[in-house]
Amino acid sequence: MLRLYPRGSKRNLAMAGIATILMTSTVIPTLVHAGDSATLTPIKHVIIIIGENRTFDHIFATYAPVNKGEKVLNLLSQGIVNADGSPGPSYGAALQYSAIDTALYQLSPPKTPYVMLPPALVGGTSTPYVCEGLGITTGTSCVSPVNVTIAKALENGLADAYYPALLTGGTGQTNGTPDTRLHYNGQDASHLPPGPYQLTSKTYPYDAYAASPVHRYYQMFQQADCNAAAQTAVNGWGCLSDLFPWVETSVGVGQNGKAEPTGFTGEGSTAMGFFNVQQGDAPYLKQLADTYSMSDNFHQSVWGGTGANHVMLGTGDAIWFSDGKGNPLVPPNNPVNPAAPGTPVTGFTSALSEIENPNPQASTNNFYTQDGYGGGSGSPTAVAPNANYGGGSYSNCSDSTQPGVGPVLTYLSSLSRPVNPKCHTGHYYLLNNYNPGYFGDGTNAYTDTNASNYVFTIPPSSVRNIGDALNDAGISWAYFGDQFNRYLIDKYDTSKLNEYCNICNFFQYSTSIMTNATVRKAHLKDTADLYASIASGGPLPAVSYVKPSGFVDGHPASSKLNLFEGFVKKIVDLVNANPTVSADTAIIVTFDEGGGYWDSGYVQPLDFFGDGTRIPLIVVSPFSKGGHISHTYTDHVSTLKFIEANWGLTPITKRSRDNLPNPLTGSSPYIPVNSPAIGDLMDLFVFPK
Repeated sequence: MLRLYPRGSKRNLAMAGIATILMTSTVIPTLVHAGDSATLTPIKHVIIIIGENRTFDHIFATYAPVNKGEKVLNLLSQGIVNADGSPGPSYGAALQYSAIDTALYQLSPPKTPYVMLPPALVGGTSTPYVCEGLGITTGTSCVSPVNVTIAKALENGLADAYYPALLTGGTGQTNGTPDTRLHYNGQDASHLPPGPYQLTSKTYPYDAYAASPVHRYYQMFQQADCNAAAQTAVNGWGCLSDLFPWVETSVGVGQNGKAEPTGFTGEGSTAMGFFNVQQGDAPYLKQLADTYSMSDNFHQSVWGGTGANHVMLGTGDAIWFSDGKGNPLVPPNNPVNPAAPGTPVTGFTSALSEIENPNPQASTNNFYTQDGYGGGSGSPTAVAPNANYGGGSYSNCSDSTQPGVGPVLTYLSSLSRPVNPKCHTGHYYLLNNYNPGYFGDGTNAYTDTNASNYVFTIPPSSVRNIGDALNDAGISWAYFGDQFNRYLIDKYDTSKLNEYCNICNFFQYSTSIMTNATVRKAHLKDTADLYASIASGGPLPAVSYVKPSGFVDGHPASSKLNLFEGFVKKIVDLVNANPTVSADTAIIVTFDEGGGYWDSGYVQPLDFFGDGTRIPLIVVSPFSKGGHISHTYTDHVSTLKFIEANWGLTPITKRSRDNLPNPLTGSSPYIPVNSPAIGDLMDLFVFPK
């Protein structure tokens, strides 16, 4: 099982003998179902590729549409930066603030403008991860023909020219210190102006590992500085997005109930960095945007990280803590001794504290009481003084007295069009990352007491998902996980080679999918199966979800954006090389969430869980050529709406977010006047009449 390490951390790879370990296909055929061809449009196959942790402005800050009649909302078009990345005439519109919050969690606390940002800190790996696994412990690269061959044995998901990038881009520095590579507007990492800054320069190449900002529910919501009193026709829903560095430096990812460390600085001002596509950054993603269709108003569906956003992508809803049989329960909620967190408090047998509490610890400014991925080893056999502790990731959002919940509910109810939080009584919803309730082989991961298992795991979920809906309609589908075959033979991740993302596979949370061996084996596959199907011309599922491994998913610190570009390019090239496949296939390229990076776009509240910041979405299809920019408000669940519209399906459940109407707009094409509303992606295509 993939350990749920904080996203952005990485282990050494134990590469001995890796050249003999090949990613092979199990070649489980996908049958063509009767319902596959009954579509509203010429699209018969949808392939959804999900990368990691990048906002729209973070990648496309300086993008200019190839069509003169098209517009894009980004830093360049708003005058926040110039085409060369330097501060523009409206740079002040992106001014960031520090704030004070010492008592109860606030979405919009009292604030003071920064004169300059907190230092931008180093993150990632000093020497590339694959190099470290080869025993090379110094240097920022280790490219050689032999090492490239080993990289190909480790990861089969890249276009050929991208393999050297697995062996390059090390920081050469100590994490948590000001990044000496960074220079912007004549300033170093410790003297940056109080807004966005370009990452890349002569001393900071695009092919570089970089720090990862915080991306958890209460932190990301607080970074957005949402206040119903600030709502206007211009800014939409009163979210000013001006507390990003402050949240990074005041709480970061949280400490699971531990005391605030002396001199705590979190991730510094990592969140404000952006790439410059006009200076050669993200060249392949720019090429796709120039050639096909792109949205500049597509959003992560949940404030928070990888797990919760993938769940919403597959269900249109959030999942919650239960008895594993569909009945809600209260998660473990034990006190944690800040001075000795690994020793349960007297009178308690556990220090697990899995309910979020973003209220500040005593005598701190915004250092949350309970928040984190979980402390300790995670092993079910861990005992004091090294017992597992913390792990706050659930909230009962039906109860305004719960920590952090009241301010969110007040904001939602105070908007000019009040928003239903969609929180059932007594349900503790998962807001962040927990391992899914099932291993890939269908066994129960929540109840497994093997010493190598991980306790920060959500019980099996009864929430209906897109797989259930497609099965009921007789439509073929598959989830293709990079390195899934490797994971199946090593569910506890003992080999250290397993970079399969279990928290990304929303089907692994689901009882209906995982306990049915026929369904599970037919629909959960390795990306090797996808590559073989495309190359041979099929059979290709009507709906395919594709997730890269942790090496190539583009997650900052643990991966790089150019590696995700290489992953996408391999699939696009395979499809385009086979006219039979490409003629009726749409490839949707997007990300799970913004990763905590700053973005200047609108944020529409749809319920308690989100939406969150904008993320990129590009559609590659014969029917999406021309460089069109869609402004329709959409999010992850819009992919469900597209599938449902194309194949004539009803929403997944009566409460799932795909029930929301398509947006109607007034003076602004970005702001639905019938909010809450999300589109179905159809305007990214031009179909023959």
